[in-house]
Amino acid sequence: MRAVILYDSRSSGGSTERLIDAIGLELANNGAYVEKAKCKATGDYSFIQDFDVVIMGAPIYYLLVSSQLLGALIQSNLKKYLKRKKIGLFLTCGSPEPMATLLYLPQLKMHLVRNRILAERIFAPQQLSDPDVIGSFVEELCDAYKKDTRRRNASLSWSDEAIELLDAVPSFFRNRIKIATEEYAEEMGYREITLAVVEEAKSETGGL
Repeated sequence: MRAVILYDSRSSGGSTERLIDAIGLELANNGAYVEKAKCKATGDYSFIQDFDVVIMGAPIYYLLVSSQLLGALIQSNLKKYLKRKKIGLFLTCGSPEPMATLLYLPQLKMHLVRNRILAERIFAPQQLSDPDVIGSFVEELCDAYKKDTRRRNASLSWSDEAIELLDAVPSFFRNRIKIATEEYAEEMGYREITLAVVEEAKSETGGL
């Protein structure tokens, strides 16, 4: 699994960034390749094409998700490149969890209605450095990703010609192309990936 953590934080090296580093370390311990990137409302997010899972998190300020992450979903090309990506969500806030789940998570989820959300979590201030809570979030995300991958593999087959084409791709691109093609085929309702499906997916996803 290749994961990127997109986050917003008003302070550098504060509790939110320490939480993100802890999540990243726990993901790495579970075998994932992980990077992190601080959000800008008008940034370019084309780089997330290289990742299987996008984890988004931010603090709550004045009843709103921190502005750079929320702004990126509205103003930038982030939503375009989130298409077909698996998502993890977390927020940090001092409000009771039921209130946060009802009022704050929907501010992000309304922009992700076509995405598969693997895990979501509200971190209270006292949980930001709790290894058990952090580990539970990462475990839930990794388990959901593995189950989703197994389900997709069981429902799809590749033709011999498509496999030959995939094998001819340089190894550092192969997994990315395989996953993108399978996710496109699944969305379109195909059961077998042929050369025609690969070309169709390539056209629809901007070259994979």
